[in-house]
Amino acid sequence: MSTAISDTTPPALAELAGPAQRGYWGTVGYRLRYDPVTLFFITILVLVILAAIFSPWLAPNDPYQESIIRRLKPPGYRGHILGTDELGRDMLSRLLYGGRITLTMGILPVLVATLIGGGLGVIAGFAGGFVNALIMRIMDVFYAFPSVLLAVAISGAMGGGAVNGMIALTLVFIPPLCRVAETATTQVRNLDFVDAARATGAPVRLVLWHHVLGNVLGPVLIYASSLISVGIILASGLSFLGLGVKPPEPDWGLMLNALRQAIYVSPLAAAMPGIAILITSVSMNMASDGLRAAMDVRS
Repeated sequence: MSTAISDTTPPALAELAGPAQRGYWGTVGYRLRYDPVTLFFITILVLVILAAIFSPWLAPNDPYQESIIRRLKPPGYRGHILGTDELGRDMLSRLLYGGRITLTMGILPVLVATLIGGGLGVIAGFAGGFVNALIMRIMDVFYAFPSVLLAVAISGAMGGGAVNGMIALTLVFIPPLCRVAETATTQVRNLDFVDAARATGAPVRLVLWHHVLGNVLGPVLIYASSLISVGIILASGLSFLGLGVKPPEPDWGLMLNALRQAIYVSPLAAAMPGIAILITSVSMNMASDGLRAAMDVRS
């Protein structure tokens, strides 16, 4: 007797059998496919990222070209679709180029911190004992300080700049990612299938790779995706305070700082970098929430 689901199978039974046939990642994709809210915000993120990547081809003007006679002009003035900034530079071009720097400073530290913090968390959770206590107590030292103040202090001590800002953000994100990975690994290491793998004499590296990482990777990636929006806001904050990207490089935080004095003269120009930060961070948060719901096997 065939076990395949025929065309005459009741819809309720087909829905119950579907996840088993699709597998875990197939089920995640199936859930995302029928989640219009998450798909909407993912689409916005993709458009923002593509606009930043292809900014040299999409930008209508040179983002560094200044003109005193074109200062703070309204949208549509002589080909400037979004107007000009306080130095007469094209706003649209600077927003596109600024997205490259801001997104890089927000995403790259999270990726590096995921590798370092996730690796340390897996080691701490799987080894336990003294190794766990040593790693987690070091992480607790960083937890003693608010993330914003810690990023400002580290970046300021290193002298500011885009590279130093990304190093500061990486150090800020390592402790929470380490804790998430350590918690997930501690929950997995004593499960039956891990004990069975150990009993067969499998090397530790194979147990970690084939049995532990697969169950730890999901929670770590979900949490890391939620940190990207925080990274974008913190990176913009560092540039706003003068501890991140230096002028005349376009950056959303730096643009926000430069245009804050023009808010009464040209409020739209002053608000545009903040709107870009808001749209990107909210879209990232909503996409992360949707991804978490899709990856939750209990829902």
